[in-house]
Amino acid sequence: MLLITRRQDESVIINGDIEVKIVDVRGNRVKLGFEFPDGSTVYRKELYLKIQEENKAAAEGGPDQLLSAIQSLGKPSKGEDDPS
Repeated sequence: MLLITRRQDESVIINGDIEVKIVDVRGNRVKLGFEFPDGSTVYRKELYLKIQEENKAAAEGGPDQLLSAIQSLGKPSKGEDDPS
């Protein structure tokens, strides 16, 4: 793990096209700002891990599990395209 000390309004550049800036520091909380190319994704770690867990479970599941997941999405709400 790389550790870098930065103050408010200072930043780091990752891979030449991702900037992480220290926007605000209050007590034990730090507000970060990210600038990154279009098409990139940024997730909080806990959400990223949940997505990975769901993807793994979906890959291990069979057709019945896929059908169940699709049915759990429900019907489209008004204003959305409804193929029926």
